[in-house]
Formats: sequence, C-alpha cells, structure tokens
Amino acid sequence: MSSIAKSLLQSVKHGRAACLRSSSAHSGKQRFRRLVLGIETSCDDTGAAVVDEAGCVLGEALHCQKDVHLQTGGIIPVVAQQLHRENIEQVVQEALRAGGVSVVELAAVATTVKPGLALSLGVGLQYSRSLVNRHQKPFIPIHHMEAHALTIRLTHHLEFPFLVLLISGGHCLLAVAQGVSNFLLLGQSIDIAPGDMLDKVARRLSLKKHPECHSMAGGKAIEHLAQTGSQELLTFRLPMQHYRNCNFSFSGLQNLVNNAIVQKEKEEGIQEGEILSCVKDVAAAVQHAVAVHIIQRTYRAMLFCIKNSILPSKNATLVVSGGVASNQYIRKGLQNLADANDFALLCPPPRLCTDNGVMIAWNGIERLRAGLGVLHSTDGIRYEPRAPLGIDISRRVEEDSIKISRRNAT
Repeated sequence: MSSIAKSLLQSVKHGRAACLRSSSAHSGKQRFRRLVLGIETSCDDTGAAVVDEAGCVLGEALHCQKDVHLQTGGIIPVVAQQLHRENIEQVVQEALRAGGVSVVELAAVATTVKPGLALSLGVGLQYSRSLVNRHQKPFIPIHHMEAHALTIRLTHHLEFPFLVLLISGGHCLLAVAQGVSNFLLLGQSIDIAPGDMLDKVARRLSLKKHPECHSMAGGKAIEHLAQTGSQELLTFRLPMQHYRNCNFSFSGLQNLVNNAIVQKEKEEGIQEGEILSCVKDVAAAVQHAVAVHIIQRTYRAMLFCIKNSILPSKNATLVVSGGVASNQYIRKGLQNLADANDFALLCPPPRLCTDNGVMIAWNGIERLRAGLGVLHSTDGIRYEPRAPLGIDISRRVEEDSIKISRRNAT
C-alpha cells in the first residue's frame, strides 16, 4: 500500500450474532438466511460489508480517505479513484474474513452504480463485475440514495410509506419512500449540497489553522465552533423564501456568507487566511441559517404529504440520513419540527449515516427479497454519475403552493 493509501483503514468486525435489529426479527432457520456482499465506492470511502436477511452485519470494512482530502482542501476525483483501486481488494477481503464468509456462500453482490463521482463509481463496478463473473453470482446494482433511505429499515422496524430527508456533502433531497424501489421525489437542491457548502465556508474561514479544528472536516469544525458562538452576530437572508416548493439552494447562501466574512476581515484589519476573532459567531450564524432552510422545506413536505394523503395523518415518520444528519444542532431542530407535527423522527446511527458498505448490502437484501433488479448478467451495466431518485413530483408540490408559518418551522 502506497503512502497516500495509508490515510485510514478502519475494519469493524462482527460475529454472526451482531445484529442491528432486535432479536425478535431473527427467528427462523438461521442456516437458510441469504447473504449479500455490499460494495460502496461512490465518493471518497471504500466500503464493503456482508449482511444477512435478518439484518445481521457479519463483517464489514471501511477505508476512509478523509485525511488525504483534508490536506488538499477537497476531494480530487483522480486521487479518490487511485485510493479506491489500491484498497478495494483489501477492504472486500477484510469484510469477508471478518464475517467468516467465502464468496461461494453469497447469494448476490450489491454495488453502488449511481449517483456519484464517475471515476470512483467505475472502480467499484469494474471490481464487482470481475467478482460476480468469476464466481457466477447474481449482481444487484444499487442507487446510492435509495440505500441511504432504506438503511433505517435495517436498524428499526419501519413499514412503508415514510418521509425521507437525505442531507450530505453531495446530496440534499426530500422524498417519500413507498416501497423498496418506489420513491416520490418532492424536492432537491438546485445547486450544491449543505455539507459541501459548510466545507467551503470552513475553508474560507481557514479553520484548519484553528487550534480546536485542525484535524476536523469542514462541517464538523463549523458545528464544533458554533457550540460556543452566538448566531445573533450575523443574520443571513434565507434562500428561496418566495418559492413555495421543497427544493433547496445553498450556493447563494454561501455567497452571502463569503461577503460577510470579507466585511468582518476588513473590520478587524486582517487578511484572508487569518482567523477572525468572531469566527465562532460566524460559524453559529451559518449553521443556524442552513438548519432553518432545511427545516422550512421539510415542514412544507410534511404538510404536502398529509394534505394529499401520501402519508397517514397520524403516526407518520420522518427519516433523516446522510453525513449532515449527524449535526446535532440540525437534528435537534428537525426533532422539534417532528414533535410539533406528530411525526416520529428516526435516524440511523452516525456510522451508518455516512457512506458505508452495510447500507449497500442491506439495500441488496431488500431488493433480493422483493425480486427487484437482481441481474444474472452484467452486460450493459454502466455507472451513472447523475441519477434521479424515483418519480419527480416537485412540480405538484409547487402547484399546491403551501404557505408555511416560519414560527412553526424554526
């Protein structure tokens, strides 16, 4: 393994009884449970896991590239591709070894093929093609966002339908999960994702130089500093206030933040690259603006789904996943929103909110059980850097023109 590949190899081992769902879900003849190997390479993490039909994670491994990309200030696709190539074999073998499983025992191999970074997706698909062709195993192509959305069914007993908010460094969308491969897309970001924006703001604030944040990713650094900052120092105009839909926008907000940073630097007489004395207050204000924007759009999605009987009027569920879902300030705001509207809020554990092989394997299990998209030939399979999730009904949402009370959504 080259020096650049020594970023981080994280192997999490589980015995056969290490199940993420309660024991009541595991009755039956264990020896007949089917096993799926999941492989994830959509962005900058190489993940693999073996999961069975009862939700037991038999073995998993993850190679995280965070430390490498932290040094370069962002993900460089060719670097991510090279790290995937160098580590995918080791990660897959470690997951199989941790679970005491051979490829022969697998019922299928599931792999992320869309959406994501083209160069990264290509590594996972090429490796998986070779593996399934060599061992004559069924192949299950996976939509990355579908996997995030369904992870909650691995950790909780949750029936369809439910509302899903997926917020990460690469994605931001609201959808209704009606079935394993049946989604209604209510809205999505029209530009960048919230995690991407927070990372860019962190770089503009030079938080790598801050003594409390030098080893933190951008979004984590913003969250950490915001805890002891005052959000009232700065007030940012929220995006899309005149658009009664469930779409998101973060690039305009980022521009407003950058302009405010420039102004503060002038006031303090410092240059770009130096740390503002009010940096914690800026972080708090930015985090608050992002949280309120997300909460307001989610509130409209709730109202739309109840009004149109897409979700039950009582005991509806909001599922929140993706890397940004681990931000406790944003999560608390969503919890308050859910409580005020009689929704249950469910989130996967933090380690399953970010990219991992477990969610891909579980999505494979869900599809295997439903008989959806299980292929016996990989001919014609291509990766898709851009791929919508489900049926887009965002225009219907806008046509309903639901006005929300800001007081109830903040």
